[in-house]
Amino acid sequence: MRAIHLIVAAAVLATAPLPVRAEDSQPVAVSAANAVDAGDLWRRVRHHDPPADDQLLALEARKPYFVLAPAVGVKPTTGINGGIAANVAFISGESSSTHVSSVTGSLKFSEKGQTLSSLRLGVFLPDDRWFIEGDNRFLWTSQDTYGLGPTTMVSDAENLKYDALRVYETIYRAVATNLFVGVGLDVNKHANVRPGTGATASFDDTAYTLYSQQHGFDVSHQASSGTTASVMFDSRDTSINAQQGWLASATYRTFFDGFLGGDATWQEVYADVRTYRKLTRDGRRRLAFWVLGDLVTGGVAPYLDLPATAGDAYGRSARGYGEGRYRGDHLLYGEVEYRDVLTRNGLLGYVVFLNATTIDSDATGEHLFDAFAPGAGAGLRVLLNKKSRMNLCVDYGRGKQGSHGLYLAIQEAF
Repeated sequence: MRAIHLIVAAAVLATAPLPVRAEDSQPVAVSAANAVDAGDLWRRVRHHDPPADDQLLALEARKPYFVLAPAVGVKPTTGINGGIAANVAFISGESSSTHVSSVTGSLKFSEKGQTLSSLRLGVFLPDDRWFIEGDNRFLWTSQDTYGLGPTTMVSDAENLKYDALRVYETIYRAVATNLFVGVGLDVNKHANVRPGTGATASFDDTAYTLYSQQHGFDVSHQASSGTTASVMFDSRDTSINAQQGWLASATYRTFFDGFLGGDATWQEVYADVRTYRKLTRDGRRRLAFWVLGDLVTGGVAPYLDLPATAGDAYGRSARGYGEGRYRGDHLLYGEVEYRDVLTRNGLLGYVVFLNATTIDSDATGEHLFDAFAPGAGAGLRVLLNKKSRMNLCVDYGRGKQGSHGLYLAIQEAF
């Protein structure tokens, strides 16, 4: 059965459209000229005239388009949380030869006393000669922790509080059309680690403490710092709300003991593949596919740096589960999402998604594909900016053992 599933998945992905350059892409779904977004509704309320038609066709070079939206949700990791999220989309050069850049930031507070801030960027310089990618977070947070592997139970949860800093920065150079190679610096620190609210077991008996002591890590603070080598192919029309094209990237990270405070030498491989297929000629109905792998390939990683659910840059994978619900040495993840519009003017849309995570652990002897954590759900889309195709995304997902979450964002999950 496992082989059949893999063959079917490969067949589906093989039918996806061939890669296209951004300048060759054709209008799909609802064009900017006849679409209605939240800004249009606001202008109508204020009885302001709409922009001229020639201003609606595409993002203008070097002119930023800014979206600010509330960020409210209910996630297993945070409980009820709220704050603000902002996105700036722009083209730094000619639109015919330069991808759309995106910078996203957020500041949120949760009922569990967490403060969550982030700044993430994907910036293409003129003519796509260079690409800058960043994943930066500063958190006063907490997280339910579990033992390693795919079969832990909800009743095993032990809450930890900690302060976290992440600075992942990579700069890429174009070496061919849509193909980039890059190098970067990664710093991941967890400090002031302590028992969290509602802890039911002694801190000395938690999975985090036992793992840390077994491998010689300080239980109060841990850090991983090192360098990155990456290769990326990106033919998507935009990273904000892709309609067509491919993203395929592979990153090799090496962390060093003693480098910028790092506590261990270990290696990680991270691979990410995404593609999109139109189901109708006008593109109103589409399928999106996402596969990622996160693998520790050498050494021993600190507990909170091990591959885990929702561990991607934007924390959008494994909708239906909280961050860190499943954790281990190697993780594989797949998702398919159906996307459609509800209104002819493109203002409202919806998605339906299915996902699955499989994870293993050397400590428990469990292997990839021995067990799965499936998730499913649906979401509503509100078009915030028709030039950048930025949506307000409200998703609800469920997983096994009663896991569920409500997610709000201003950029598609993938």
